[in-house]
Amino acid sequence: MEQEKPIVRDGAGDHKGEKKQSEDNKLVRGLIVLGVAAAIGFSPVPVGLKPAAWHLLAIFVAVILGFILKPMSNSVVALAGVSVAALVGALKPAQALAGFSNPTVWTIVSAFVLATAFIKTGLGRRIAYMVIYAIGNKTLKIIYAILITDFIIAPGMSSTAARMGGMLYPIVRSLCTAFGSEPGPTARRIGSFLLLTTHHSGSSTSATFMTGSGANLLAVGLAASAFDIHITWGTWALGAIVPGLAALLIVPYCLYKVYPPEIKETPEARQLASAELAKIGKLQTAEKYLIGVFLSMLILWSTHPLNHIDPVVVALLGAVAMLLTRVIDWKDVLNDNKVWDSLIWMGGTVALADGLKKVGVIDWLAKLAGGSVSGFSWPVALVILVVCYFYSQYFFASIAARVTAVFTTFGVIGIAAGVPPALLVLLLCYSTHLPQAITHYSSGSGPIYFGAGYVDQETWWKLGFMVSVINFVIWAGLGIPWWKFLGLW
Repeated sequence: MEQEKPIVRDGAGDHKGEKKQSEDNKLVRGLIVLGVAAAIGFSPVPVGLKPAAWHLLAIFVAVILGFILKPMSNSVVALAGVSVAALVGALKPAQALAGFSNPTVWTIVSAFVLATAFIKTGLGRRIAYMVIYAIGNKTLKIIYAILITDFIIAPGMSSTAARMGGMLYPIVRSLCTAFGSEPGPTARRIGSFLLLTTHHSGSSTSATFMTGSGANLLAVGLAASAFDIHITWGTWALGAIVPGLAALLIVPYCLYKVYPPEIKETPEARQLASAELAKIGKLQTAEKYLIGVFLSMLILWSTHPLNHIDPVVVALLGAVAMLLTRVIDWKDVLNDNKVWDSLIWMGGTVALADGLKKVGVIDWLAKLAGGSVSGFSWPVALVILVVCYFYSQYFFASIAARVTAVFTTFGVIGIAAGVPPALLVLLLCYSTHLPQAITHYSSGSGPIYFGAGYVDQETWWKLGFMVSVINFVIWAGLGIPWWKFLGLW
């Protein structure tokens, strides 16, 4: 009897089917976005608004929904939004394109260029292994060594995905392997603690510097456009340094007690760091140039009240200096898609938000929203609004999308309730990146750390909520009086 041959299935058909289904889903999501825009735009214009202002609001809501549903990339959605706004007369062409010349947007572009330099030269890895070699003889010290590294390089790397995912994650993951801790039965030896704590504690690092996250810069741009409140790099850093350092000390220790690793002593970490530093070799010329440029930028940013050089000029000069000294090549910048993607979608968002302010939509919303927190004193209203803003991250897979969607709205409601505008904006800005770890999908680096397979989702969410509460208490409890002392509100 002839043996029956196994049936070999060609996966091409299945792949085509999945691709078609994905395209169909995108089409449905796109139609939802267009439907919402049409429903708002063709509805009666409310009293107090001109038709052009109402149409601009419809376009802005559609763009935000597009960022959430993602029928296309964020850049395409934003570009479509400003194009339609110009087409229907909601914005003049010059106004629609104004966001692409916005200083905050170009600061973001320059920050991405600086991040590329850190990765290409390997300076970030060198700093990490140097700090681990110096103090990494205990598990808790390893975490502090990693966070010290993150703290050092955060001002120059606004992409948390690049900094925490591209730079720090490989180092943390190699440490796990060095101690024989892999996903599964050995995860709790040290790996699960290192990966979870690095990511959960890194939220304060991102919040401490204005350039520690692209979302921070977006929030600053929206604050300036919508509320005419301008926050400089130095002001942000000075306001964040006390609560930020406190959180970086307290959060890892709390996780160490609540979610302790089995291995407490780690002499092997110093051996690994020594071996890696030997592979890296001596400090290269490009790294020396990068150190000089980076320190010069930090000094100029932090002394802006004295030197009066605009922060965006400092950022652009830093990028030019790295190109002239061949720390990076222009091809490196061209090949970094995140640079140009950020320019387009953030520029479009800022243009639309700025337009809403100019046509009177923001003031109209402020009057309309004034009653939503009526009856509460402004301190109570402040707590309610900031908590809601903070935990709205559960509904977003991107921190920047959440900022774009609700930052201005919460600001409008708070100011209408009598909250001091400067205090409200500071709390909203600092709360931008603090919830990055409440879920495994909240930030660009979250899927990388969670995807390593060391921590289950229930534990991740449970400890993420705990860390968020600790961060909120620290930043509000220490931050508000500290900002009052500094005269920021």
